[in-house]
Amino acid sequence: MSERLLAGIEAGGTKFRVAVGRPPHSISAETTITTTTPEETIGAAVDFLRTVGALAGAGIASFGPLDLDPDSPAYGSITATPKPGWSNVDLLGTVARALQIPVAIDVDVGGAVLAESRWGEGRGVRDLVYITLGTGIGGGLMVDGRIHHGHGHPEMGHVPVAPEPDDAFEGACPFHGACLEGMAAGPAIAARWGSPADELADRAEVWDLEARYLAQGIRAITYVVAPSRIILGGGISQVPGLLDRIRIHLAAALNGYPASALPETDPGYVRLAGLGQDAGLVGALTLAGMALEKGG
Repeated sequence: MSERLLAGIEAGGTKFRVAVGRPPHSISAETTITTTTPEETIGAAVDFLRTVGALAGAGIASFGPLDLDPDSPAYGSITATPKPGWSNVDLLGTVARALQIPVAIDVDVGGAVLAESRWGEGRGVRDLVYITLGTGIGGGLMVDGRIHHGHGHPEMGHVPVAPEPDDAFEGACPFHGACLEGMAAGPAIAARWGSPADELADRAEVWDLEARYLAQGIRAITYVVAPSRIILGGGISQVPGLLDRIRIHLAAALNGYPASALPETDPGYVRLAGLGQDAGLVGALTLAGMALEKGG
């Protein structure tokens, strides 16, 4: 191709997906790298991108937490993460120095909410939340068409939830125990039930409990943020029937208040990502385009 390409890195705690192309679906090359040490993983991503031709810009949608204050000396770095060896890693700076092109960075859910707003189930919506349900739980927030950071960035997976009456599990979050992530992310499911989520698809009691915790978290987000739409992504969101269970329990949790934004009056208030498992990667490519525009 004569057009210079964009590079996207979806940096996850389990794997890095690296792609070259244009969003949303024009991808000319892609690879997946197992997340090991920062040196090995980032190095492999950069080595791949050096083989694909001239690049105009790059975007990174990464697990966090990240330092997203442009005035901070550590801007673009991973901060205090439970991922061993990855705290204080200068992810943005390492990629930018290696590739010598404009690079933009956001958290994975920030990239995903951006992608869904432009190409997926958030089109036409200016106030939007994207929640990923997987190894962790995180939320990206778009307010008036812009990704919201605030002091750092939102950590919706760490909103508190109350233990359900039939659940004695104490939580798997190393920071908070029984927060939303600690009670409903993949490691919590595996620890509570003794098997990983993908082996429990036919256990109705697993997913009814999961839906109740997710409904608690979404209720809190609804009341604090008042988004026009909430989009769910990540591997757990794909469990058959889970979305319907969440909607039922969310309606019960909201209990008629506020009447203007209830699942019964707007069944599409909570919906699955239109870009599916590619929301983060498309977000990274979209961030690359923004980096190019900003960097000239």
